[in-house]
Amino acid sequence: MQRLRIHGWKIFLTLVMVAVAVTMVVPFLWMISTSFKFEKNVFSFPIHWIPVQWNWKNYYNATHTQFDFALYYFNTIKVAILTTVAQVSVSTLSAYAFAKIRFKFRNALFFLYLSTLMIPSQITVVPAFMIFSWLKVADSHFSIIVVSSFSVYGTFLIRQFMLSVPNELSESARIDGAGHRLIFARIVLPISIPAVATLAMLKFIWTWNDYQNPLIFLSSPRLFTLQLGMRSFASEFGEQFAMTMAAAVLAILPLFVVFFFGQRYVIEGISLGAVKG
Repeated sequence: MQRLRIHGWKIFLTLVMVAVAVTMVVPFLWMISTSFKFEKNVFSFPIHWIPVQWNWKNYYNATHTQFDFALYYFNTIKVAILTTVAQVSVSTLSAYAFAKIRFKFRNALFFLYLSTLMIPSQITVVPAFMIFSWLKVADSHFSIIVVSSFSVYGTFLIRQFMLSVPNELSESARIDGAGHRLIFARIVLPISIPAVATLAMLKFIWTWNDYQNPLIFLSSPRLFTLQLGMRSFASEFGEQFAMTMAAAVLAILPLFVVFFFGQRYVIEGISLGAVKG
C-alpha cells in the first residue's frame, strides 16, 4: 500500500508538472505560429497551429520600419556581453576569497553579504540613478553595465562549487611556492568551469531580457536595447499582431540558441554547486 501511495504521488506530481509545462509552451508556440500568418488569420477559430497560408513577409516588414532593429541588437549584445564578463570576473574572484582564503570574520562577512539578497533591486536603483546622474553618465551603457556587474547570487553559486574543490590541491600548490593568484588561475578556476559557464549563460539571458535598468537609465533612442525597442515597436504596430509576433521571435531567437547549446552547463553547474555548503 505504501508503494502504491508513493507511485500515486509521483504520477500526480508528474501530471502537475506536465500541465505547468504546457501552459508555458503553448503561448510560445502560438507566438511562432502567428508570426507566419496573415493578419486576417491571427484570431481564426479553431486555432490553426500550422498556418493555412504562410506569410514570410512579416519578418521582412518587422525589420524594415523606422525602428532600427540592427542598432538595438548591437546595443543589447554589447551590454549583455560586457555585463556578463564583468559579473563573472567579480563573482569568481569574490567566490574564491570566501571559499579558499582564510581570514578573520570570513563567514560573518559572507553571511552579511548574502543577507543583501533580501533587498529588492527596485530600492537600490533610485540611489544608483542619482549617483550616475551626478557623475553625468546616467544616459549611457556604462551605467547599466556597472549596475549589473555585481551579483550576490553569482558569488554564492560559484563559492558553493569552489567549496567542493579539495583543499589538498591548493595546499600542494602552496607547498610548491604558488600564491593565491596562481592557485586561482591554474587550479580552482579550471575546475569550476561548469559553475562559471552556468553563471555566464544565466547572466547573459537576464541582461538580454532586462527591461527595468535600460528604461530608467537610458533616454537617448540611439542607446536603446532590444527590450526598449520592442516597447516602442509594440506601441506603434501593436494592432498588427502578426508582424509584432515576428519581431518578438527575432528578439528571443539568440536566447533560444544560447540556452539550447548551454543548458547542460546549467544543470551540471547548479547540481554540482549544491554538493557542499
